[in-house]
Amino acid sequence: MHIDIFSDTICPWCFIGKRRLERALAERPQTGLTVRWRAFQLNPDMPAEGMERSTYLATKFGGAVNAQSVYAQVEAAGDSEGIAFAFDRMKRTPNTINSHRLIRFADTKGRENEVVQALFDTYFLNAEDIGDRDILVEAGRVAGLDPDEVRTYLTSDADADAVRAEDHAARQAGVNGVPCFIFNGRHALAGAHTPDVLFQLFDLANQETAKTPQTGVGPQ
Repeated sequence: MHIDIFSDTICPWCFIGKRRLERALAERPQTGLTVRWRAFQLNPDMPAEGMERSTYLATKFGGAVNAQSVYAQVEAAGDSEGIAFAFDRMKRTPNTINSHRLIRFADTKGRENEVVQALFDTYFLNAEDIGDRDILVEAGRVAGLDPDEVRTYLTSDADADAVRAEDHAARQAGVNGVPCFIFNGRHALAGAHTPDVLFQLFDLANQETAKTPQTGVGPQ
């Protein structure tokens, strides 16, 4: 079974969705599972330098009061998963292109999932600006990457167009919110669902895999 997860590094529901997927896999491990994190930007028009958190909340939600009611639901869901969101300590909302580039780089080193976790921890638990290159280098180090290699990569513009293209392709395919889990390239599940829902998709994907005829193996 293969799962593509379209996600943004500043999406709190994506952090919750990751935690719930991990719970589901702990309860029902999947043999031969591969997972790939895919880029999606909740704010594709965000300035490269990001913006002050107060300005972002005013633009996105009409102000802090409206935002508070929205985030209250997120915080409640986070509490149920052991995630203590630090929304009150966030100072800036970043552009996420470089954080997605870091995930892509990490995949070449076999550390993709670790970097995704480090980015979520850095942004949501520590309230640090993951649009800042130094913060990204440190997140990479925590995840097991070589800091010098990460800095060299991020100083370039490598994979920036690939990240934008992946985001665009997702929208063209009908993904308009994250997290969105795509099982075996066929079955989409949007939202941060609990393990009981994920189990249904596990079963569907595994049944489909079992019915797929094997080719190129042994005598025909």
